[in-house]
Amino acid sequence: MVEKYKFISNSLSMIVNRLAQSITTFVLTAAIARNLGAEALGQYLLAYSYYFIFVGIASQGLKTLFTRELAREPQKTPVYLMSGTWLQLIFSLLSYGALVIVVFLLPYSSNTSNLCYIMGLTIIPFALSNVTEAVFQAKEKMHLIAIATVPVYVLRLIIMIWAMQMMYGIEYLGAILFFSETLILVIEWIIITQLVKIKWQIDTFFLWDTIKNARTFFAIDAIAVVGSRIQILILSLLGNELLVGLFGAIVQVLQPFLIIANSITVAMFPRLTKVVDQGREKQQEITESFIEILLTMGLPLFLGLLFFGKDLLIFIYDYSFAQGSLALSISAISLLLWPFTRVLCYLLVANHFERVNLREVVITTTLGSLGGVALVSQYQLVGASIMALLMTILGFIQYFYFTYTLLFPLNLLRVIRRPVMISTLMLGVFLILKKINLDFLSTLIIATSFYILFIIFLSIYVLGGIHIVWKKIVKKG
Repeated sequence: MVEKYKFISNSLSMIVNRLAQSITTFVLTAAIARNLGAEALGQYLLAYSYYFIFVGIASQGLKTLFTRELAREPQKTPVYLMSGTWLQLIFSLLSYGALVIVVFLLPYSSNTSNLCYIMGLTIIPFALSNVTEAVFQAKEKMHLIAIATVPVYVLRLIIMIWAMQMMYGIEYLGAILFFSETLILVIEWIIITQLVKIKWQIDTFFLWDTIKNARTFFAIDAIAVVGSRIQILILSLLGNELLVGLFGAIVQVLQPFLIIANSITVAMFPRLTKVVDQGREKQQEITESFIEILLTMGLPLFLGLLFFGKDLLIFIYDYSFAQGSLALSISAISLLLWPFTRVLCYLLVANHFERVNLREVVITTTLGSLGGVALVSQYQLVGASIMALLMTILGFIQYFYFTYTLLFPLNLLRVIRRPVMISTLMLGVFLILKKINLDFLSTLIIATSFYILFIIFLSIYVLGGIHIVWKKIVKKG
């Protein structure tokens, strides 16, 4: 029971953290689009993409490795914290240098390049904070991450909106991002000194051993982050910043689901790692339950975007973004596959099959990039969305196949039964709302309310009916 409540607490903490990040990013994207226009939004998102790619290359491999190893050997936390931070600092400095060189060599305007240089500095504090967050995750104290980050995210958003209203340029937003991530790093170190006895020494053997062990993780995450942003990079080179802004707006619409999915799977990862020795039946039970949870959110959202995607773009941004409605509908198909890819990715890592993940990202990114050049050249914005969908399909096929051959087959009927029930009910709601043609905000509120009600009723049914649930509540009371 303690483990169950700890998992719920950790999941909620990660969801709060990621939702705060997603919501503030979402609001910021809309604010930039409304105040500075789609081209400025494209510049910001392009600079953020380069920062995201190079910080992922510098830090995500170590974070995944540290979380897995510390979950098994928590007594080594002081060594991982100090020596890992030193190693992370070296990698982040090298990564920032690589970013500067790449941007300098590409044919961007001086304003876009300068924004990339400024925002790229954020690589250093963000990468260092990944070490402290790996410790928090391994100790299953994810609420400490939320305590350190959520207030800063809100404060950062307020300052950025104020800066735009005061007519400061887009480069100031990059500087604010850097200082805010530095503040998060300081707060997390203050917290972690209360949990871990710091050993102020560098273990050189640990450094070399970590580099050796993290090679596969580095390769996986380096290619994965490039793959996640390759559409924006190709659009920026074959199109322009305006198209980047439109595509970025579409991506932001899907981000809330991705944030929730990533938060749940990150919270699941330590638990999944610990049950590896308990047998594959237990792993299968956990894996299928989490795919079901994510699919229960993803499938109704997909249907909602098919019906009201254009209205949503206009509501969030303005009428000029309505031209992205077809691209949004194409991208939304990925919502049906992400629940599988996110959970199965972590499942394979927990079982030390990270080389499968490496193979997947190499194949997906290579084929997706080659196809993307042709698609974006021919179809521009729609081509980028088709490219993103094809990459998602490629990843899904590989993860599903290797889970089946190396671990166990998934019981698809059990996984999709309840999500399909909820989605069928929501389909009726969407058809009625489309027919009566209310304003978008009213439509959103009504649809969300019905979704919550359907979830509640289904949960009561699964638990045995209202009388059983009532008895459990009274008994606990």
